[in-house]
Amino acid sequence: MRDNEGERITMGLFGDDFYSTKVSRRAEPVQKGKLQILRPGGRDRWQNPRRSRSGISSTVKVAVISSVISSIVTVTLFSFIMQPASVPLSNATIGNGSGGGALSAQAVDPYDRIIQAAEKVRPSVVSIVNHKTGSSLSMEDSALGSGVIFKKEEGTAYIMTNHHVVEGASDLEIVTVDGQTHKAKLVGKDRVSDIAVLSTEDKGLGAVAEIGDSSKLKRGQTVLAIGNPLGLGGTLTSGIVSYTDRILPVSINQDGVYDWEQNVIQTDAAINEGNSGGALVDLNGKVVGINTMKISDTGVEGLGFAIPMNEVMKTVDSLLLHGKVSRPYLGVYTVDLSNPYAPLDDEQRKDLKLPSHVDSGVVVLEASGPASEAGMKLNDVITEFDGQKITSTLDLRKYLYDKKKIGDTIEVTFYRDGKAEKVSVKLSDKPE
Repeated sequence: MRDNEGERITMGLFGDDFYSTKVSRRAEPVQKGKLQILRPGGRDRWQNPRRSRSGISSTVKVAVISSVISSIVTVTLFSFIMQPASVPLSNATIGNGSGGGALSAQAVDPYDRIIQAAEKVRPSVVSIVNHKTGSSLSMEDSALGSGVIFKKEEGTAYIMTNHHVVEGASDLEIVTVDGQTHKAKLVGKDRVSDIAVLSTEDKGLGAVAEIGDSSKLKRGQTVLAIGNPLGLGGTLTSGIVSYTDRILPVSINQDGVYDWEQNVIQTDAAINEGNSGGALVDLNGKVVGINTMKISDTGVEGLGFAIPMNEVMKTVDSLLLHGKVSRPYLGVYTVDLSNPYAPLDDEQRKDLKLPSHVDSGVVVLEASGPASEAGMKLNDVITEFDGQKITSTLDLRKYLYDKKKIGDTIEVTFYRDGKAEKVSVKLSDKPE
């Protein structure tokens, strides 16, 4: 741009106020206030107002546009630079949602939480050696399982495990993760819930495990199984919670007849023989279940089960107080009338002399205790309790355990020689 005297004025973006001016050597700029005065040839004079106004107008336009562009670029760069990165888990506290018992993670990598949970719980998990009655004390002739230290009191440590781990034991030993061996005593056991409690002298044992709330488990949640599979103590496997509240039929008497239902957590964490009684652990390092069983068959994979800790602790508390779980006892050993696994043949049905409309119920094979005292006997077919239909031994147990208490009276409807009869039975505690 040129003024009346032919002077060149140029503008740039990187001077004061985002622009600058240059004049010929003949003119020296002098800054006064907001007006620029030129002194050509040694004489002061004002710039041509009209030309100056036009120059200022153009300068202002360019300055505004430049400012806007610069602002946009600056804001964009600032936003990119200051964009929050992933919060490092080393500064985060991870809890179970219930407050307390939080566990700090040390890195962004979620597998670090597995490491921390394992380090926290592993010293609390022990191997259990069951020297069965009549066997030698060698490891080869013993049954192996796992247990969890859940309490220490007055020099005694208490360990929870499965009933089937300690069944038939003449001597029990526990082995800690560092290889120390301790003699253990049976405090109590319960076949129905498959839970047992042991005690041992508290010398050199690991820390007490922190008990979690199994009711807060979610499908897909990562869990760890820690135990003694195949004698390999302290083994850790990981997986997810496949199902939080699975109902599985079980045979309490191990006779192939399903006579109870077990509430279990289903997981695909590897559980093998010897894992029974070990800990199922969440990523906060809390024990949420006791590993109890798996489905093992050709083509089956990732079907392991654990008893929820909320159910386990009810049994454990009773075992600590009484050495057993007290349940109402009727005193009948039965078989299902319509059991598909062991059906009665035509000759057996004929001997029962049942009416044609009676197609379900339980056949009494042996009566003792309260049932015997009330007059019940072999081949009586029970069909109702208190007017509620009973179709199987499972129904019988569930009604007794869920609806009745020790000392209650129950009205039993049964068929004998083809005739319906009723009898009132006072339920007692099961004898040892």
